[in-house]
Amino acid sequence: MRAAGRMLAAIIAGSAIVAACSTTPDPDRASPTVPPDAEVGIAVRIAGGTVTPTNTRTEARVFQLIVLRVDSDTTEELHVHSEPGYTFPVEPRAGQEFRFTVMVPGRVDVELHHAGKTVTTLLIRQ
Repeated sequence: MRAAGRMLAAIIAGSAIVAACSTTPDPDRASPTVPPDAEVGIAVRIAGGTVTPTNTRTEARVFQLIVLRVDSDTTEELHVHSEPGYTFPVEPRAGQEFRFTVMVPGRVDVELHHAGKTVTTLLIRQ
């Protein structure tokens, strides 16, 4: 009976160790995955000195793909004020796409540098 009791205790202890190891992820090694269809798309039009949209709010999640689709009639720079930040050169043509992710939750402004206008503020959540 003593041997059976010790064996049962060893099995329970071993199971607890295995369970703890398999359910506790290492945050430094975790690589978030977002399904490809979960992107956030933002259409931006720059024409005749007018920018559309301006001063909007867009919700997204940490590590979610954000795609800026830009049609422009002028040269410009898009700045994404995240950590790390992004700068995208805009050319005077249609059909430009700029892709990025944000790794830190919070508010992130996307602005046109030369026009001095905020296109949208991303509200990044966990």
